[in-house]
Amino acid sequence: MGIKEKLSKKINNQQFVRNYRRMWPFVKPYWFRALVAMLLCFPVGSMDAVVAWSLRPFLDVVLVKDTATSAQAWWVPAFIVGLTVVQGILTYALTYLNTWLGVHISNDLKQALFNKLVTFEAAFFDARNSGVIVQRFNNDADMACAGLLDNVRLFVSRFFSSVSLVFVLLYNSWQLSIIAIIILGVTFYPVTRIRNMIKSVMRQSVNVMAKTITMMNETYAGNRTITAYNYQNQQKTNFAGVMKELFRLRIKMTQRTAWLTPMMHITTSLGVAAAIGYGSHLIISGDLTTGAFVSFITALLLLYNPLKHIGNQFNKVQFSFMAVERCFSQLERTPPIRDKENAVELKEVRDTIEFRNVDFSYKKGTPVLKKINLNVKVGQSIALVGNSGGGKSTIVNLIPRFYDVTTKKGGIFIDGVDIRDMTLESLRDKMAVVFQDNFLFDGTVRDNVKIGKPDATDEEIMTALDMAYLTDFIKSQKDGLDTRIGERGVLLSGGQKQRVAIARAFIKNAPIIILDEATSALDNKSEVVVQKAIENLMKDRTVFVIAHRLSTVRNADKIVVVNEGKIVETGTHDELMAIESGVYRALYNTQFQKGLHTLKTEPAEESTIDKPVIKQDKSSMPTETIQEVA
Repeated sequence: MGIKEKLSKKINNQQFVRNYRRMWPFVKPYWFRALVAMLLCFPVGSMDAVVAWSLRPFLDVVLVKDTATSAQAWWVPAFIVGLTVVQGILTYALTYLNTWLGVHISNDLKQALFNKLVTFEAAFFDARNSGVIVQRFNNDADMACAGLLDNVRLFVSRFFSSVSLVFVLLYNSWQLSIIAIIILGVTFYPVTRIRNMIKSVMRQSVNVMAKTITMMNETYAGNRTITAYNYQNQQKTNFAGVMKELFRLRIKMTQRTAWLTPMMHITTSLGVAAAIGYGSHLIISGDLTTGAFVSFITALLLLYNPLKHIGNQFNKVQFSFMAVERCFSQLERTPPIRDKENAVELKEVRDTIEFRNVDFSYKKGTPVLKKINLNVKVGQSIALVGNSGGGKSTIVNLIPRFYDVTTKKGGIFIDGVDIRDMTLESLRDKMAVVFQDNFLFDGTVRDNVKIGKPDATDEEIMTALDMAYLTDFIKSQKDGLDTRIGERGVLLSGGQKQRVAIARAFIKNAPIIILDEATSALDNKSEVVVQKAIENLMKDRTVFVIAHRLSTVRNADKIVVVNEGKIVETGTHDELMAIESGVYRALYNTQFQKGLHTLKTEPAEESTIDKPVIKQDKSSMPTETIQEVA
């Protein structure tokens, strides 16, 4: 064996031991049941050897010498039947225990993976599709636990069985035993070589299986888009391509492993043939009795039989080992956005939120933000405007540390303290975010609003819904707060989804509010109601607003114009409009001209185009309009 082969074998052995050590914390709570399962492997594995051993006295005394009584002739068959019954009962108990352990350990591993998943930063999810997440954090846990437990049971039971059977072989004939053990070593050698041959194919297969999950998820979430654009045939073609790739990989796996099983058949048959040939010689020479020979051949067949199917079992074990490695690569991953040692708690926001020379890149070498400097006083409303892709959303995403700034000399400071020196929980506890496309969880209105305050009372929830103009909608529903909204809120309109998200932010009562284009995806009527809800949410808070419709931010305390990752203008609406050839003025005039055109064709929409609605009083909203939209 060369140096490379020895090194590969050493690494594989180390991985084998490391995988089981990694799994021990998940097995430890159930160690007693695991021990019982291990102990049951001894009688289950050893009883095959007892059956083989019992054949020798039966044949020598009853059949060959013909001196046995009727009772002696029956005791061995009865003993074998009784032994088989006991073995069957113990096998059932062992299977039950292994299933019980497997489910518990798998669930605990999934829980640990899920607990880790929710700590990962936004960039982690940006770089992975949903299929990879499901595969890594769910399917791999099942594969890891099932494979390792089956492997342990198989290894331990086969170990005791093999030791017992080898003892029977030696008991009957040491000469034939040497032949059997040599053949056994020859049979096992290919198994040590196959792992490296199939590792890359296994990895590719897992990736393709993850892709199938992604396509299923996309088809579920994008079913309306698929239908609207008659995309069914293309989607079918895409999925067929994935299935073709999966078929190719499985055939490749078969090509690399299927030879193992027939090869095992051939080598074991050679061992049996050699034992029969040499055993016949020993019988003729008087060195071996017929009973000992039959007992030996029976033990040899019982020893060799599992080896014939070791190829399939080996594949499963390797898949489980790779699943363990993938699971623990995630569990051992340290999220880049985390609490520093001795991080301070943000108890309140008293004075300022300041950006100092903030740079940021999603990809190294491709800057998105460049030297952002911005000072925001507590209680101010800050509107971020500019062309799409300029970096507005990135700026507000840095405040709750969805991403971390990449600058070393600057940062974001709250009351003079770098937010990276604060605990994530206390930082995010002071903020509420309303996105353009807010995520609602499958459940009820109550469940989704309480995300902002898990211990909220029904009275507090109704107050938040009232401020979000959803009271009439809730009262019109038979189940009220327990009205189910479907996965991602599919049973609600766009305006209703936004107002549930606003109620969620309202009940949190955070001092900092981030509104990331919260009304841009709505029609004009829905925008009127949602804008009124936003107005309630903004009162007495520090607010960051991203809006494409500049008419809705005219009354902001400060308007920040962002273009190509830089702040190009800052000021109030009037100050920015006074700048000749200013970027804001050009944007506003462009929208205003579009607004005039809309006014001529759709006069009923006037209030949502050229009149700011942020400062309107709640009482000014017509009740019938609210009810109509709700």
